Amino acid sequence: MIETTNIGLVLEGGGMRGVFTCGVLDFFMDHQITFPYAIGVSAGACNGLSFISKQRGRAKYSNIDLLAKYRYIGLKHYVKKRNIMDFDLLFHEFPDSIIPYDYDTYFASPTRFEMVTSNCLNGQAAYYEEKKDRSRVIDIAKASSSLPILCPVAYVDDTPMLDGGICDSIPVQRSIGQGYKKNVVVLTRNKGYRKASKDIKIPSFIYKKYPAMREALGNRNSLYNMQLDLVDELEARGDIFVIRPQKPITVDRIEKNVDKLTDLYNQGYEAGKAIFDKPF
Repeated sequence: MIETTNIGLVLEGGGMRGVFTCGVLDFFMDHQITFPYAIGVSAGACNGLSFISKQRGRAKYSNIDLLAKYRYIGLKHYVKKRNIMDFDLLFHEFPDSIIPYDYDTYFASPTRFEMVTSNCLNGQAAYYEEKKDRSRVIDIAKASSSLPILCPVAYVDDTPMLDGGICDSIPVQRSIGQGYKKNVVVLTRNKGYRKASKDIKIPSFIYKKYPAMREALGNRNSLYNMQLDLVDELEARGDIFVIRPQKPITVDRIEKNVDKLTDLYNQGYEAGKAIFDKPF
């Protein structure tokens, strides 16, 4: 068994690119690899929930098999509910009945698990743990996954929230701040990837009530690139171990091609094996 008692696990989001993370985490479960602390963003938060509840294959089944069956991503959902994804299906029918979530195992897990959201009121990242209230777990996961523009504003404790990736896409600094100087970081982009560095001016009619969120969205690209620079620096120092796709990514954030998703999942599973070569 890999010794990870003092190592944090950081899970990037990326929408449907998160199936790569599904593969990595299934490999970890197959080899009883656990962590005392984990933090996930957006798709990373959802996949992390299945990891902490020890439901091997659940995230893959939700993201690939059930996508093929229910087609829960698409413009028809946006036209009907102003949401590119069917959140009623994803965050209620799935965990309640279609592919039941094991709350008991999750609540009993010794692993601390934080999910990242972005606070619309102050434009800052918010970090939540919940190991008692089922409804609040879902509220946090939903908020962490609410893509700007494409999904409605979500609420946690009556506070308006959006996708955690807006304000903290790769929360390695958060993990370090929680006392985990060494981390395994699972990314969903290839090494060397950077967004266009130019900041974006968000029109005033978008999130009119939330000027701090408009500012955060405008600065998102430069912040993400800074986080990737930090990842490269920490990786070079040997402070983190990065697991990322090795083949060029062809999967979109709202990808619906099941074959592409399956291939990326398989890549993730194979990439998970690299942990046996970790430098810690």
